[in-house]
Amino acid sequence: MRYSSEASTRPLTSGQKLNSRDLSSRSGEKTSALKKAGAHFITALAFIALAPTAFAAIVAKPHTYHLAGVKYEGFVAYDDAVKTPRPGVLVAHNWMGVTQDTHEVARRLAGLGYVAFAVDIYGANRRPANVDEAAKLSATYKKDRTMLRSRMQQGLKVLRELPQVDKRKLAVIGYCFGGTAAIELARAGAEAKAFVSFHGGLDAPKPQDALRIKGRILALHGADDPFVPAADLAAFEEEMRTAKVDWQLIKYGGAVHSFTEKAAGNDNKKGAAYNEAADRRSWEAMLSLFREVL
Repeated sequence: MRYSSEASTRPLTSGQKLNSRDLSSRSGEKTSALKKAGAHFITALAFIALAPTAFAAIVAKPHTYHLAGVKYEGFVAYDDAVKTPRPGVLVAHNWMGVTQDTHEVARRLAGLGYVAFAVDIYGANRRPANVDEAAKLSATYKKDRTMLRSRMQQGLKVLRELPQVDKRKLAVIGYCFGGTAAIELARAGAEAKAFVSFHGGLDAPKPQDALRIKGRILALHGADDPFVPAADLAAFEEEMRTAKVDWQLIKYGGAVHSFTEKAAGNDNKKGAAYNEAADRRSWEAMLSLFREVL
């Protein structure tokens, strides 16, 4: 006689006897149920153990500090699930100051396992309202490289002192005006493994200061950038060679100034425009350098 699964699980009626096939079936059901319960228990334990990681979030918030009695407001981002010290990256803003775009760069770096700190070069509550104000304010620091270096050095100090940071593994990056600031910090002899400029000015009022550079230099440049003269590029290359710096200058064909900034639009004729390929490739070039030195 054949027994279906339905018959084997049907409750006994009054006077019905339980045969060996029924006993085996019901014993198997109990074993299966116990196995399932055990599996659920193990899963629950694993979930509890991993909960801190699973629900970890990127901490991203303003960070105030002072220099010579003046208040500055930078921005810090890191993954709070990581409890051990990790590499720190100082981010230097473009000529508009610390903006949402700056915050986004910091968040991206934090998502990759770095502690990112966006330095405030201008000072708290000093944010240009438009490009004309930005041009005037940034020009002040381009003319006074000592002051620019001082603001960057303080930012690096703040980054180094963050408890989440591995003080032996620091890097500096910057965009446009911030790219100039990043290279100037290197020329000031700052202790960092890498200095990266995204479409920044590369001119050097004191080329001999390159002898003080301690980390690697990576300059990411739009090959058609009309705001960085060919003479500046040639002088930069000679400066690096003379000082025997470990350096790279990568030029992106078809890219002009501000090639990482979507707000710049896509009209190269204006001299500043977003370029998706150059944006993506330059970011990867930076990460490649980080993998080598951090």
